[in-house]
Amino acid sequence: MTDGPVVKIILEEGASAPSYETAYAAGADVRAWLPDSDLLIPPGATALVPTGLRIALPQGYEAQIRPRSGLAAKFGVTVLNAPGTIDADYRGEIRILLINHGDKTFTIASGDRIAQMVIASHVTADFRPALSLDGTERGAGGFGSTGR
Repeated sequence: MTDGPVVKIILEEGASAPSYETAYAAGADVRAWLPDSDLLIPPGATALVPTGLRIALPQGYEAQIRPRSGLAAKFGVTVLNAPGTIDADYRGEIRILLINHGDKTFTIASGDRIAQMVIASHVTADFRPALSLDGTERGAGGFGSTGR
């Protein structure tokens, strides 16, 4: 039992629901759904990996798709657009954009854990035109301006 929001899911036949692997995990593991054959990602290549998963989030929430640290550390495989955002009004299949930064072809089989999903609340901003902005100590200092 959780105290978080209810996220409705629909799974293709043979696909897996996201799952929290430990009691205090923030991210639920998301698995590949490849019913026909394994997927190979050569070094330097990207792949849009199907999950067979569709979700409905409550308004005010998003699902963030993040890399799995083990895939990155062991194989150089990570989520290219990390974190990817799934909006509450999206109803299509969740597909994970992976890139292989490693030096060997990476093989994904159906059911492999390929990313993690974090459900987070958010606010919607009210963007308003202004003639000036409040001053700060940092000012317009950009990349590297606060130190190493």
